[in-house]
Amino acid sequence: MASRPYRRRLAWGAAALLAAGVAVPAAAAASEDGGRPDVAGHGPKKAKNVILLIGDGMGDSEITLARDYTVGAAGRLNMDKFPMTGSYTTYAVDKNGRPDYVTDSAASATGWATGQKTVNGRLSKTPGTDKAVPTILELAQKKGLATGSVTTAELTDATPAALASHATDRSCQGPADMKACPNDTIAKGGPGSIAEQSVNHKVDVLLGGGKARFDQKITEGRYKGLTVTQQAEKLGYQVVTDAKGLKAAKPGTPLLGLFADGNVPVEWTGKNAAVGGTAAQRCVTSNPERKAGTPALEEQTRRALALLDTPKAKKNGFFLQVEGASIDKRDHAADPCGQIGETAAFDRAVKVARDYAAKHPDTLVVTTADHGHTSQIVPLEANPPGLSSTLITNEGQQLKVNYSSNTPGKAQEHTGTQVRIAAQGPQAHRVLGLTDQTELFTTLRTALSLR
Repeated sequence: MASRPYRRRLAWGAAALLAAGVAVPAAAAASEDGGRPDVAGHGPKKAKNVILLIGDGMGDSEITLARDYTVGAAGRLNMDKFPMTGSYTTYAVDKNGRPDYVTDSAASATGWATGQKTVNGRLSKTPGTDKAVPTILELAQKKGLATGSVTTAELTDATPAALASHATDRSCQGPADMKACPNDTIAKGGPGSIAEQSVNHKVDVLLGGGKARFDQKITEGRYKGLTVTQQAEKLGYQVVTDAKGLKAAKPGTPLLGLFADGNVPVEWTGKNAAVGGTAAQRCVTSNPERKAGTPALEEQTRRALALLDTPKAKKNGFFLQVEGASIDKRDHAADPCGQIGETAAFDRAVKVARDYAAKHPDTLVVTTADHGHTSQIVPLEANPPGLSSTLITNEGQQLKVNYSSNTPGKAQEHTGTQVRIAAQGPQAHRVLGLTDQTELFTTLRTALSLR
């Protein structure tokens, strides 16, 4: 039985968190790191492994929409089942460090990848002086951890790019795309395009789309005349392009999986939202543009975890980031079915991560978003001025979703709202309450004891 002083500390810490609106498990206790409570109450204090799952554009509205449609209003997604849940702020900054209240994916990814804010469009570089800042992946590699990055976007897109590259502008994805990054070119002594940097970093597992970027020819430096894919092969990478190749990939050798020329086609289709709404629709859980043999995000995540389970990882651990990228991309397009399908696919990847952590309790699993987005669930009788669509959910009920952050005919916009962050495992309590994206970097670094 706990002593009375311990009970008083426990009660005080729980009361403080409850006052802040945070649910506290009964096992909460004071910890040694700056007074933050160790609400887990048991288990390892340090993580051997980290799995970070990013739902791009997956704000609370996007989560609620997917929940209502797939498992019902009273149901729960896998991402709803984490023991620790909080919120974090997502703003970017201008070149002088002043708030830019709506972030893009590059600045937001830089926040958790480096612990520093930057300007929209920039990747893991300072906002004013454009200097490279070390990323969590680089720090993990320095300590000898295995590393991986999985995405449904191009591997050179903002979220994965922030981990394994430093670029003045996110558009500088391949050797032919360097117009906005003159000082990053190899000719100027820079690191080259995002694709070149990603393979030069020798990340153990790289899985996603963007084959066309890696098929671009390098025009400068040591690998001039080769494609980036050929550069990767020179660096020892296995290169695969479908689920069969992914399954056959050998552990212990770096892997580059390129499953689409651009972004990986989404899993679900349906009618986009329209001015005045749409007839009530059920989503189609298939997509003719998605080639047979394209591995689902959960399959990529499961295989990445298996490939990272090498002697090196068993000794030193691993860091893996998994992104559900097209939640955001279909939100921009006011495509509720594509958006819901990608959220559901991401949620299945969350389950893969949680199942792994159940067998490896020294694994920290974090799931969050990079920024909020535009979709809103509104009453059926509402007549929004923008785009809307009515869906028939799996419960047989009608649901109306509205997209009105831009005028019809233009892409819908990110929003500046705080978003959910949830976690389990060592240091998971750090996500409780209201934090900022940059503090996620500190959580990851602390959990893995990185310097």
